[in-house]
Amino acid sequence: MHRVYKYVLPDVAHELEKLKNRAELIPNPELRMQALNSIQDKKFHCQGGGVYAAANLQYRTVLIPLIVALQTISDYLDNLCDRSTSLDAEDFRMLHQSMLDAVTPGASLKDYYAFREEKDDGGYLHHLVSQCQQQIMLLPSYSAVQFHVTHLVSLYGDLQVYKHIAKELREEKLLGWWEEHKFEYPHLQWNEFAAASGSTLAMFMLFLTATEEGITEEDGIRIKNIYFPHVCALHILLDYLIDQEEDKAGGDLNFCNYYESEATLVDRIAMIVNRARKDVQELPASGFHRLIIEGLLALYLSDPKVQQQSDVRKVSRQLMKKSPLTRLFFFVNSVWIRKQQA
Repeated sequence: MHRVYKYVLPDVAHELEKLKNRAELIPNPELRMQALNSIQDKKFHCQGGGVYAAANLQYRTVLIPLIVALQTISDYLDNLCDRSTSLDAEDFRMLHQSMLDAVTPGASLKDYYAFREEKDDGGYLHHLVSQCQQQIMLLPSYSAVQFHVTHLVSLYGDLQVYKHIAKELREEKLLGWWEEHKFEYPHLQWNEFAAASGSTLAMFMLFLTATEEGITEEDGIRIKNIYFPHVCALHILLDYLIDQEEDKAGGDLNFCNYYESEATLVDRIAMIVNRARKDVQELPASGFHRLIIEGLLALYLSDPKVQQQSDVRKVSRQLMKKSPLTRLFFFVNSVWIRKQQA
């Protein structure tokens, strides 16, 4: 936490300020608004992702600009799709091609707005893609993890396409997509796989892994399998858990609504928490990654949205029952960080 407060949070803030200054210059008013909103409303995503740089401070000047740029692409595109002027899968697919290009050094920049009315962002999205590519080139072992990063980004893009198309098509497309992957994860439900696909944490973990010399492709797949699906699923299910009321009001799809009861919801998330804890024990610095898990629980369960939803409060209390002291520590830190940002 000393590293996070002294190095990570200030560096993330510096990167976001630079991106905010760029976003303010976007000519198209709709794109400008969504870019600025994504930075303002979702900066805690970048702060959370930046924590991975605390595990290798020597590379923080590479990891933090990379993580902030990729997470900002994700948040910006999520805003564009959530509040889209279209429900066109081709549009959403082309927008998310930017994320694939961002993690592919040497990939050419494209017209990512080709299928939508709003186009002129003044080079904002191209800048984010180029920043990712430039930082990735500085990771000594990226070639060993690139395939797995690209696979995760592809899953992320699939999810964003299927969850944002016309409402009557969403579940059908998501279930069809699950049919292609369920043999790999027979213990998961379709909504849990979808949730895991919506997380960027495994990508960030692979970036951190790539800072080490001599990483092999076998190391890459082992790390990917440790983080995906359980750590990733936990991350996004907690996000959906606290957003249930908001999503219901907006008519948005929420993966926590597909459990038959509140008890099942608690049991399934608890199972995923336990599997995630067990998975990260296989990592050399398992303590750091265990803190990531406890930090996720604390960050989301301390969110003010929890207090505004009685059902979510009950679920939160159930999940906190077996809380170790580390989670209490992070809970206090999460509340403190939010007060500083208010």
